[in-house]
Amino acid sequence: MNEAQLGTLLFALPIGLMLTMPVTGRLLSHYTSRSIMLFGALLFNIVLFFLGLATVAWQFAIILFAFGSARNLLNLSVNAQSVGVQSLYTKSVITTFHGIWSLAGFAGAAVGYLMVKLGIGLIYHLGSISILLCAVSLYFYSYTFYQKPQPTERKPFLILPDKHMLKFAIISFACMACENTMYDWSAIYFEKAVHASASTATAGFVVYMIAMTTGRFVGDKLVLRTGIKTLLRFSGWFILSGLLLAVLLPYPLTAGLGFILVGLGVSCVVPLVFSIAGKSATLSSGAAIASISTIGYFGFLLVPPFVGYIAQAASIRWSFGVIAMLGGLIVWMVSKIKE
Repeated sequence: MNEAQLGTLLFALPIGLMLTMPVTGRLLSHYTSRSIMLFGALLFNIVLFFLGLATVAWQFAIILFAFGSARNLLNLSVNAQSVGVQSLYTKSVITTFHGIWSLAGFAGAAVGYLMVKLGIGLIYHLGSISILLCAVSLYFYSYTFYQKPQPTERKPFLILPDKHMLKFAIISFACMACENTMYDWSAIYFEKAVHASASTATAGFVVYMIAMTTGRFVGDKLVLRTGIKTLLRFSGWFILSGLLLAVLLPYPLTAGLGFILVGLGVSCVVPLVFSIAGKSATLSSGAAIASISTIGYFGFLLVPPFVGYIAQAASIRWSFGVIAMLGGLIVWMVSKIKE
């Protein structure tokens, strides 16, 4: 399978994710988020195992589509659970949940590295992880938060944010676009714009991830001191200033500092937006999160390829400069949030 074929097949994952977004929103209006979360977790890990069994392109495409669909079921229901748990507390706890997600990313990378070093085959690698995580999901199910479903009046199949929720959807779009741009392009930026070695380029991505993880673990304490709106506004400024610093001063130290600012900036935006959306008077928390995520994931999926087009037409510095404007968009949208 060549790179062009692989790139085409990888679109099966976001297609599965986007097509099941409205389905998940409706399921969360009729069933408990904990039930959808368990089903999504089990399906997600079962599909993970089958990913190691794919031998031809069409099998790979189908499994990636199922992987995206299962990920969506799990992701939206977990966020609905986090909003439900947040409602039990007077102080903010929701950004810590996303911090744990970031730690899981580090853990997954470490386990993958260990498996490769030990020479363990892909089927045994994915199979063992699948069984372990299914067992963990079943064990902790009884500890999850029960939320009575909140059926809403019959709405169009695709639930989009209403005028009151639109600003939160735009904030989510801008943040997810910046976040995935950093996932996909940060190391390449260090190589092409900073002219750094491969190891330094990897370090640029790592410092971004560490900053994002740290921001999520301290975010709840900052909310207590500053309030959600103030923290969201500073997050937008951090994203804007961090990317501009990396663009205007493309050197290892200044670009690394810029990436740290971006990591801190994107860390708390989505969980805080979800926590606000979960209080919607017109939609259940699950449906509200699904409506915002529908717009937000377009940023996550579509903007990073756009970065590549700008980089090819002009330069990667220009593309990062354009993405920096999304930080300004966040600041503007936050100014429209009523206290």
